[in-house]
Amino acid sequence: MSALRRLPSWVLYALGSALFAGLTALFGKAAVLEMDPDLVAVLRTVVILALLGGVAAAKGAWRRSGAFPARGLLFIVLSGAATGLSWLCYYRALRGGPLSRVAPIDKLSVAVAMGLAAVFLGETVSWRAAAGGALIVAGAVLVATG
Repeated sequence: MSALRRLPSWVLYALGSALFAGLTALFGKAAVLEMDPDLVAVLRTVVILALLGGVAAAKGAWRRSGAFPARGLLFIVLSGAATGLSWLCYYRALRGGPLSRVAPIDKLSVAVAMGLAAVFLGETVSWRAAAGGALIVAGAVLVATG
């Protein structure tokens, strides 16, 4: 446990994200077996809105936000649209395919995000990061075709 305390907070949040994303996949697959995948995405969005709205309210983020910059709002809208389209595709994939194959394909988003960050944000991709991205792609291919 002391090793976890020495990690930067962003690493702990990233690990938490991975854990909750895994649970999201599991619970999402169970939901689409019972309900329409598009409805699942909508209801999930309502839950997320309530949860995150509550967190922002508890932190006082609404009072501190002030005016929203137009460029920031544009990127929020684009991110939200991309998320919505991703979820629609994801839940439809879960409805038709096994979680053990859908989830790894979905995680190709890691390699896609790395490439997009390099191209559009100018982030440097080290050889280790590039190799890791290639391994993610190879792993997704192996799992998806296996």
